[in-house]
Amino acid sequence: MSDENTDERAYRVVVNDEEQYSIWLGDRELPLGWRAEGTEGTREECLKRIDEVWTDMRPLSLRRRMEQAAGR
Repeated sequence: MSDENTDERAYRVVVNDEEQYSIWLGDRELPLGWRAEGTEGTREECLKRIDEVWTDMRPLSLRRRMEQAAGR
């Protein structure tokens, strides 16, 4: 297993239908239900991107239910 400080593998940011984010090794096939977000790079770069874009940790289905309950 690689030390994250010396990990030079390529990663990509992935997202699922619930708008949950993760990183995935760039040379591996994506798991079912996940798609590439468009960001590729080091582990650190990908995690930084996730920090920038994933501002609401609630799954999309929960956010929609909460909006409906609030009458929006």
